[in-house]
Amino acid sequence: GQAVVIQVEGAIGPATSAYVGEAIADAEAQGAKLLVLRMDTPGGLDTSMRSIVKAINASSVPVVGFVAPSGARAASAGTYILYACHVSAMAPGTNLGAATPVQIGGLGGGAAQDKGEPADTSADQPAEDDKPAKTGDAMKDKLINDAVAYIRSLAQLRGRNADWAEKAVRDAASLPAAEAVEQGVVDLLARDLDDLFRKLDGRVVNIAGGEVTLATDGMTRVELKPDWHSRLLAIISNPNIAYILMLVGIYGLIYEFSNPGAVVPGTVGAVSLLLALYAFQLLPISYAGVALMLLGLALMVAEAFAPSFGALGIGGVVAFVVGSLILIDTDAPGFGISIPLILTFAATS
Repeated sequence: GQAVVIQVEGAIGPATSAYVGEAIADAEAQGAKLLVLRMDTPGGLDTSMRSIVKAINASSVPVVGFVAPSGARAASAGTYILYACHVSAMAPGTNLGAATPVQIGGLGGGAAQDKGEPADTSADQPAEDDKPAKTGDAMKDKLINDAVAYIRSLAQLRGRNADWAEKAVRDAASLPAAEAVEQGVVDLLARDLDDLFRKLDGRVVNIAGGEVTLATDGMTRVELKPDWHSRLLAIISNPNIAYILMLVGIYGLIYEFSNPGAVVPGTVGAVSLLLALYAFQLLPISYAGVALMLLGLALMVAEAFAPSFGALGIGGVVAFVVGSLILIDTDAPGFGISIPLILTFAATS
């Protein structure tokens, strides 16, 4: 048989989701017996993570999540994906957890802490009731409870530690590899791919089509790289690249309208703007941020035609910078816009 190996590194976004989905489809089409998902991620977007989880759950090829090499992690969204895999493994020196949704990170540990009172953490202290602690914010509680239910369902589906999974969401708990195996959070501890394949041999897993016994002894491995579509998507869905494309598009169109017939600025601007709009529909964009950026640019242009001793220009710079800072509506790692980049474009504008 043949095993397909793919590598997921960095923030989980639309490009990662497309890459994993296409890899699973290719593995099924090629009749592969196994797909190994090597992971090293700080987390990412919820929508992309859920898309990957759905692809894994629907796969007719067993998917093994492997956090490697030593020093790698499967944090936040990576924890959900690892729980979804039919078999989960970690290399020594790796960790997982901290799965609290980042948009609502930094929550207190319960009502006592919200009131400024110390929480009793003694192991033998019984809880007042079995209800989960509330944060005092209905929306936060709603999102936390949804995330808890989701990761618990994945844990129950794969027969793993559901209580710790809930703790990873509510308390942002993390575990190193050895303790994760001891507590039933992951299935295996493996040094590398060779060690992983030795330990997988003879293991029975449940997939969409029923039970499958893995025969990994002597199995050939094929590493599947992202295709051109996934690589292009990874480039333009980078928030910094999308930000640059949008501004190049706007400047190109402004120049073309100011100098009709120049052609090149208009063509480059139109293509750049369309690519930026495509990227933005894949990313969590704040429309208030877009509006503030456009207002800022308009005010800076107005300063050139209607001098106001700097009032319009300064107001435009402030609106532009604030709009840029709130443009990406998430705190997910890897999806922020570089502040030096924002300041550079503001000064240039």
